[in-house]
Parts: sequence; C-alpha cells; structure tokens
Amino acid sequence: MNTAALAGLAALPIILAGVLLVGFRLPAKWAMPAVYVTAAAVALGIWDMAFVDVAASTIEGLFLTFDLLLIIFGAILLLHTLERSGGMAAIRRSFHDISDDRRIQVIIIAWLFGSFIEGAAGFGTPAAVAAPLMVAMGFPAAGAVMLGMMIQSTAVTFGAVGTPIVIGVTGGVESPEFTTLLATSGVTMADYVQAVTVRAAALHAITGTIMPAFMVVMMTRFFGARKSWTEGLSVMPFALFAGVAFTIPYFLTAWMFGPEFPSLMGGLVGLGIVSFAARQGFLIPNDTWDFPNSNQWPSDWVSDIEVSEKDDGENPNMWPGMAWLPYLLLALLLVLSRLPSLPFQDALRSFSIEWPEIFGTTVSASTTPLYLPGTILILVVGITALLHRMSGRALKNAFVDSTRVLLGAGVVLIFTVPMVRVYINSGVNAAELASMPLEMAGFVADTVGGIWPLFAGITGALGAFIGGANTVSNLMFSAFQHGVAARLAISSSMVVAIQAVGGAAGNMIAIHNVVAASATVGLLGREGATLRKTILPALYYMILIGVLGLIAVYVLRVPGPLWAG
Repeated sequence: MNTAALAGLAALPIILAGVLLVGFRLPAKWAMPAVYVTAAAVALGIWDMAFVDVAASTIEGLFLTFDLLLIIFGAILLLHTLERSGGMAAIRRSFHDISDDRRIQVIIIAWLFGSFIEGAAGFGTPAAVAAPLMVAMGFPAAGAVMLGMMIQSTAVTFGAVGTPIVIGVTGGVESPEFTTLLATSGVTMADYVQAVTVRAAALHAITGTIMPAFMVVMMTRFFGARKSWTEGLSVMPFALFAGVAFTIPYFLTAWMFGPEFPSLMGGLVGLGIVSFAARQGFLIPNDTWDFPNSNQWPSDWVSDIEVSEKDDGENPNMWPGMAWLPYLLLALLLVLSRLPSLPFQDALRSFSIEWPEIFGTTVSASTTPLYLPGTILILVVGITALLHRMSGRALKNAFVDSTRVLLGAGVVLIFTVPMVRVYINSGVNAAELASMPLEMAGFVADTVGGIWPLFAGITGALGAFIGGANTVSNLMFSAFQHGVAARLAISSSMVVAIQAVGGAAGNMIAIHNVVAASATVGLLGREGATLRKTILPALYYMILIGVLGLIAVYVLRVPGPLWAG
C-alpha cells in the first residue's frame, strides 16, 4: 500500500470526527464512540496491531481520562461552591468599583479575570464564568458570548494548571519509539516538555499581547451604537499595557517554573497591576464608552433568558477579599506542590496507581492522584466551605451539580482519550508500519516540505475545533507534529509548541465551547453568529504563529530535530 493511501487511512478517524461533529452536528457523546471504533478497526485491520495491544492502549487511555476528569470535577466544584457561598457575587461587585467604561471592564473581566480562571480551571470554564458575569453587568448577551470565546486563546495552552501540556503534549508524544529517541539523545521527557513550554509561552507572549485590544475593537465594532473600530482603538494604550501586564509574568513563569502556572500567575499579577492602574486613571481615555440603551438593542443581541445582577448565595454581603481567597489559596498550594526545592512534590508523588506492561505488552499506565491539580482543587473547596461558613446543603448542591457536568464530560472522554492512545501506539504492529501519526507525518513532510511550521498551528486549531479542547488536540496531534519535524530535520520542540498554541487558538471556534458559553446566557441556537465573529481573532492567531514559526526555524535557526537546547 502506498504512502498516500496509508496516510488517508490514518486520517480516517479524524476525518470521521469532523464529519460527524461538524457536518452532521452529532453530539460528541455519540460521535466519539464511533471514532474510537473506527480507529481500533484501522489499527487491527490495516496496521495489524494485536488485539491485546489495542486493549492495553485503551486501558492506558482510561488512566489519562481519570486524570482529566478529576481536574474537570475539581474546577467545576470550586466554581459551584463559590456561586452558592456568595463568593461569585462578591467578585462580580468588585469589578463595578473599578471603572464604568465598558472598554476597561472587558479588559479586566474578560482578558485578566478570564485568563486567571482559565489558568485555574480550563475546559471552557472562563466563558461559563465570565459571560453571565458580563451580562449581569449590562453587556449584550451576544457580545458576552463572543468575548467569552476570545478569553480562550492566550491562556489556554497553560489552562487548568498546565493540563494541555502536562497531559496533552506528554500523553501525545509518549510512545515506545519516542522514549527510545529521548534515551539515545540524552534528553529526559521533563526536558522536552519544558522546551515546548518555553517556546509556546514565547509564541503566545508575542501574539497574545494584542488580544485585549482585539477584544475591545471587536466589541465596539459589533456591539456599539456606531459600529466603529476606532472607538475601540482610542483605548489602545491601556489595552497594550494590560496585554504586557499579563504576558510578561506569563512568559517568565513558564521559563522559571514550567507549564502549570503561567496563566494563573499572568492573570493574577496582571489583574492586580491593571486594576490598580485603572483606579488611578493611568492611560484611561477621557471619554467613557458604553453600549446603546438596552431598549435599542437588536433582537439577536438579547438572550432568551434574563440574567440579572443580584447578590446571591448564602452570604450575599461577603467581603470581596474573602471571595478571592480560594483562588489565591489554590495558586499558593499549586506553587508549593510543584517547586522541586520543597518536599511536597515528592511526598504527593509517592502514592501512585500503576499497571506496568498491561496484559504483557510494552504499554504501561500510571496515575499519581494526590499530585493531580484536581485533588488540590477539591482540597481548596473543603477549605472554602469552612471559610465561607457554608451549610451542608449548599455544599451538597454544588457537589451534585458538578457531578452532572462530570458525567457529561466523562462520556466523551472515555472514548476520546483511549482512541488517541490506540492511534499513537499503533506503531507496535505486525505489518512493520510506523504509527498512524507518523505515517501521516511522512506523507505531509514529503508533500508540503519545509514550510510546514506555517501549517502546524492550523492543524492544532483543527484538533481543538473537532475535539473541543486544547488538551484533546495535543493528544491527537503532538506525535504527528513531532514526526513531521523529525522528517524535515527541524526542531521538534518548536513545531510541537506551534501545535499547542494553535490548539489554544482553535478554542475560540470550538463548537463545544460556543454551545457551552451560549447556554450560560440563554443564546442556544445562535452559535453560527458567534463563530462568524470569533473566526477573525482565530485566523489572526493561526497566521501569526505560523509566520513566527518559520522565523524561528529558518532565521533564528532553532536546532532540531528533537532537542532545542
């Protein structure tokens, strides 16, 4: 069978996912089981994988699924806990005290607070938190959804305390062939992941600094009385200041501490700096911009349900500092648990659940549940319940609602992640073929050639568009991206970093995320209108990181094929 035919068969599961999810608009809970079965059938029938290897890869995928679901559960549980304690209402009030200018509000709420929430929780949580918050503050529902989607860009690669890198990239490239390559190159997996982390952070820092300005001009153009880009441009100095207030600590954190903290620290530091500057009037324009009067809004701006600004929860008069304390505590505990100079990291990792050489194969799986961010999130929930003096009933309701979300995500992930592991481990076969991602990589490298870095981010965005998450995109395509880089003898860590950044950009147009954000403000059924707007910043991101990737590889000459120093 020729290379093109093999590449086409390798791409079949991904094509099927796109057709079912986008073409037929099937829910992921129905589409992904079909995609898993297709990937397994191709692995067994064409790649001649042993059934036991497919089964072992599926078990390995379920271990990764457990890690992901624990993180999702902890993040959503903290959100629901704050809603019921009154903490989220206090956070909402705290934004009102800074500025009445909607351009300033969107920078602080969407860009900074939203990025902080992305760093802590990820998985669409920023839009679910920020969109109804903005509606409650008087934003049109359609505008709030658009801005909520744009939050999911620069911060996403290091969202949910680094999950797209820690689990997505690591799980995506990890294979017997890759492990052997690392060993022969004298490189550890931690070294490789850190190289990807720094390069991804650099790409985001350059590309993402203009995102708050992009948010403002999109808002004034599509939701202003004059439909004007220039009304947004008048706040450009403050918007750029807010951009670097996030991206500088973001990059420095990635460089010094790794993938878990950049979005958390960038959001937290930026929020403090920019909020203080706004109160002092620093770089604030003289005019105050607002939406038209709400009785003049077109019908497609308005939600089907009313989201009112009100104090809610058991303690509606909570001090804002107390409301923010759980997120500050979360950041502190995560940092303490990840610093190698402290004993906590080794202690938390000492308990692990392992299944070496599953069913006698070369595939092994393990998890360290105490070290996972999800466990720390659940611990913070318990502390929050005590600090906010929550009743048992309120905490129980938060737990029940979070479990419902978990069940919905679980149905999708228990098929998606095992499918990815079968896909990647298909290199262990009797047909003496490379794994499916590597067969695709060979065809792409021979066809596209050295300009591949220009397309690497688009591939990452496609994965997020289909899978609904940067983590899923990285799991699907990191091995493919490494394979192309190896074939072209260019930096693997650079190309995989472009993949990770492209996957973040794809979140702005991920159908799952648009639906989730729209549901929070009662705009279901109008997702197409949102996508037609958010495609603009997504294209900006994909094009610029492609150009930057070409410059890195061919002008700066970042070395390859594996290690980039």
